[in-house]
Amino acid sequence: MTETSRRAALADIREFLFRAGALAVLLVLLFGVVFGLALQPDDTMHPHIKPGDLLLFYRLPRGYTAGEVVVLDKDGRRYTGRVAARGGDTVEVTAANSLVINGSVVAESDIYEPTPPYEDGPAYPLTLAEGEYFILCDARAGARDSRWFGPVQTGEIQGRVIAIMRRNGI
Repeated sequence: MTETSRRAALADIREFLFRAGALAVLLVLLFGVVFGLALQPDDTMHPHIKPGDLLLFYRLPRGYTAGEVVVLDKDGRRYTGRVAARGGDTVEVTAANSLVINGSVVAESDIYEPTPPYEDGPAYPLTLAEGEYFILCDARAGARDSRWFGPVQTGEIQGRVIAIMRRNGI
């Protein structure tokens, strides 16, 4: 191997290492700051999200609106749920298993279970402060959500789910 070809090979190796390092830094920034990944551990979001699904979530939204699916950490545990109400809204889960927001019964055409209140849950009606959200799971019976632990603070929400990768059969 001549000196010129050796230098060219070393330059190619340096360029490859530089590009690989830049790619690694970019991936760390993207998935450490902008995006996140979470595994759906249970069937509390069934039938829309199934156990084992991989969730890609966006960490930088300015706020969340009703109907959006979010990943949150509450009391050291990760949950997935759907935003039902936000700061300023008044929420009530009635004895008739209905969800009432701001005095109106919410018709959820894609939720197939009633919404029962929990005995040790928050007292209703519950008016949410700014920066608070009422989060419900899609599979309502027995799910741990805001009926269990109360309102969720903005800082406890990790991000909005933007994509779901089905893991069944992989």
